[in-house]
Amino acid sequence: MDQQELRELEYRCIEEEPPWCSASCPLHVDVRAFAGHVGRGSWQDAWKVLRKHMPLPGILGRICDAPCEARCKRGEAGEAIRIGALERACVQTEPPALRILPLPAKYKTIAVAGSGLSSLTAAWDLSRKGYAVTVFEARDVPGAPLHQFDPLRLPAEAIAAEIALLTRLGIRFELGSDPDTAGFADRSLNSFDAVFMGLDAVGGREWDVERHDDGRIKTDEKTGATSRDGLFAGGQSDSPVWRAAQGRWAAASIDRFLQRVSITAGREKEGPFETRLFTSLADVRSLPAEPMADGKTGYSPAEAQAEARRCLQCECMECVKVCVYLKKFRAYPKRYAREIYNNLSIVIGEHPANKLINSCSLCGLCEHVCPNDFAMQDLCLQARQTMSDTGKMPPSAHEFALLDMDFSRSERFSLARHQPGCKTSTVAFFPGCQLCASAPGQVESVYNHLRSTRDDGIGIILGCCGVPAHWSGQRSRFDDQAAHIKTQWEQLGQPQLILACSSCLQIFKKHLPMIATDPLWSVLAAHPPAASASAISRPLAIHDPCTTRYEDELRDCVRELTKQAGIVVEELALGRDNTECCGFGGLMLNANPDLAREVVRCRAERSDSDYLAYCAMCRDNLTAAGKRAIHLLDLFFPDSRQGDPALRPRPGWSDRQENRARLKARLLEQLWNEVPDYVEPHQRIKLEISPEVAERLDQRRILVEDLQRVIQHAEAGGERLFHPQSGHYKAAHTPFKVTFWVEYSPAREGYVVHNAYAHRMEVLGP
Repeated sequence: MDQQELRELEYRCIEEEPPWCSASCPLHVDVRAFAGHVGRGSWQDAWKVLRKHMPLPGILGRICDAPCEARCKRGEAGEAIRIGALERACVQTEPPALRILPLPAKYKTIAVAGSGLSSLTAAWDLSRKGYAVTVFEARDVPGAPLHQFDPLRLPAEAIAAEIALLTRLGIRFELGSDPDTAGFADRSLNSFDAVFMGLDAVGGREWDVERHDDGRIKTDEKTGATSRDGLFAGGQSDSPVWRAAQGRWAAASIDRFLQRVSITAGREKEGPFETRLFTSLADVRSLPAEPMADGKTGYSPAEAQAEARRCLQCECMECVKVCVYLKKFRAYPKRYAREIYNNLSIVIGEHPANKLINSCSLCGLCEHVCPNDFAMQDLCLQARQTMSDTGKMPPSAHEFALLDMDFSRSERFSLARHQPGCKTSTVAFFPGCQLCASAPGQVESVYNHLRSTRDDGIGIILGCCGVPAHWSGQRSRFDDQAAHIKTQWEQLGQPQLILACSSCLQIFKKHLPMIATDPLWSVLAAHPPAASASAISRPLAIHDPCTTRYEDELRDCVRELTKQAGIVVEELALGRDNTECCGFGGLMLNANPDLAREVVRCRAERSDSDYLAYCAMCRDNLTAAGKRAIHLLDLFFPDSRQGDPALRPRPGWSDRQENRARLKARLLEQLWNEVPDYVEPHQRIKLEISPEVAERLDQRRILVEDLQRVIQHAEAGGERLFHPQSGHYKAAHTPFKVTFWVEYSPAREGYVVHNAYAHRMEVLGP
């Protein structure tokens, strides 16, 4: 990823876009933060927000005409927030102490004609930038034009308080100096480095400056520049907040003018602009504005708090709302993109975003719900590919899954055969690795059923589609696996494949498009087996695998099958296109087991009903989380040994490999009358493992075969430690990139395993 790609990614995430109220405010007051503080009764913090964005808040906060209210998102679900009334309520509370730090002088002087709102705003901003400012007012009271407002709304003492702050800043007031007298403009331009004329207080009748046909002084709408060099003007508006904004923009122009830089560059978002922020109103209840007991004095503090609490606190966060992973890392895609970019740029040292990169399930739900189609899964997958290509991917992230994929390709499981008695296959069954690992008996039953529906024979291919390599970013390893599948397919005569796994379906569609495929569920819907689901009378909530997000036809076939089985189904709120991952996708379960458990727990809590899954890993993960879940095949090919299919336990990792190996052996023996003979010496070692130790091994992803390898290595070479008190041996062996440690003791037949752990890392020499 280069800088340009990063910028494009960051732009796609709109979370940091301002809400409509702030974007439409000429001063860009952070209304969201302000309303949040008011709603909590944090008046001092609310004051600070106004002071940060609003000049002279003690004045403007009382008379602001709040054009932002017209764009308030709450107005689409009830009445808009009365933002102006909240500002007035805030500035009527005791303000926090204001510390005015001395500013470095810039040794430039500026004259401000008039002391209306635009003039005082310009004076405030320019003084804070270090300029020496003198305000000229015709009357004997500074801020005299402001006294035209209703004193109940803007009392004289509020004006005086803000004038006092201006004085503390060092602003001088020349009272009794009428800017409308002849020669004032020329004298000011000769005596000062720049001049601002407040058109809400000064008519400028004697000023030699270009005018409109109606006599109004011509000013640039954005910069306040006039036809005379160094003379700027603003405040020609009926809106108080626009008067203040024009004074602020002119002050910025004067600062640039005096620094001899462009007065127009980079000011596109000065003043109101269109925001790209999206805020869903799907679950927002329509509410009226809080009533105001006294319309003259405005909201009481309690009324203001109630009104502010109606604020929606507009944000997007659509992806974070539905993704446990995005929520877990406490940010949103724009910030994650920056973190990942920085992580990939590190040559030597810690890579703090590795966990972030490798924990994504790559399910694509974020992209689906994002108004701007930000694909976090693509970003994470690209990062994984880069890390793998450059040797920066830690083995601990995905090594176990990759070794499991290697097992599926090994002689222990891999198989490609025509149906017994057939020399060709126009169709072949590809059940995938995880259904074979979870329910090998059902794979046999499905294959028998499929063979019964055809006269031309149906082959079978046992193996893995390579998705673990794809998810881990191991492109060369994935390409090699894809080539292996293609070779098996070609050896069978290029049959159409019937796929039982939706992850396999996605891999074949995208990476092996030359192979025609059909989901098992559409085949079963066309040739339905006899349902055996009479014992299931309660509704089942359908859990769609995340890899079926855009597979409408497949999902419809699943629902048709449940209907044929007489099952009443419940649709989850996050189902179909919005379905969630079970925690297995993207190898999340390998890279971040704790997060994966939290993901599946959240998924399990979406409904109190039992779940119906049609992905083996989804079903097993839900069951492991304590959720009652059955597989779609349980409705048609139930296990006679299991009374309640929802109680079938999730097989451990060792059992999953053993199930695959036994499935192949049974098929070879029953269909082709062959007895496999490829047991390696270490596999003949017998082990005794207690249930407690077995659970610990499964959590640590240590297989029985891993233990057998270590013990064979230790016993053959004598590389072991002995503890005389316990009588236990401890040995280590590194058959792959993983070092396994096993504590064991001899038994009558084989060995007793007491404990084991693994270091999934690669230690490089000097």
